Amino acid sequence: MNELLKRVWIGMAATLVASLAAVVLPDHIQMADDGRIHLGAPAPTPSPSAAAPTPEATSPPLTREAVDEVIRTAVGAAGLDAEQGRPAIAAGANMSRTSWVAVREKAAAQSEMDAICADLERQGWTLNPNGDRPNASRSYKRGGWYLLVSTRGKPQTPSTTSGLTDSQTYLTVTGLQLDLADIPLPEITVRIG
Repeated sequence: MNELLKRVWIGMAATLVASLAAVVLPDHIQMADDGRIHLGAPAPTPSPSAAAPTPEATSPPLTREAVDEVIRTAVGAAGLDAEQGRPAIAAGANMSRTSWVAVREKAAAQSEMDAICADLERQGWTLNPNGDRPNASRSYKRGGWYLLVSTRGKPQTPSTTSGLTDSQTYLTVTGLQLDLADIPLPEITVRIG
């Protein structure tokens, strides 16, 4: 019986890890309907739109300072003062991560997030719809950077450190520099179940 439970837990853990990986790296991990997981980039399929380069393919690498300016510009375009929020990662502390966060009223947070997202698209950031929830978070990519714009509410459990009222939420813009080309992914197929 212990062996059976062990196999069930291992299978569940593998499925969870694979599902999370498929959301985070949709271009490198595909899950088939029959439970098979394919690692590595999918085989290219010729299409008429493939001839035109995507904005991401032609976008030069961005610096942390440039991404900070993008965030300030998008926050300003939403009618917010970037100085009202606070950086969650100090400038110079980590050159591959940045973040801006502000406490906002829930009633206005969604429209403010929409305005930030619209400005990011105007600035040439490419929407990454995989795993995003339009009313809670959206992610974008450009120049080796990924931006996540989100609103998140008060935790379900009471917290003395939260500082949020029932009518407030956090509005965050988080940037992470990733070079997925440096991560070698093998071309293998795994069958779970």
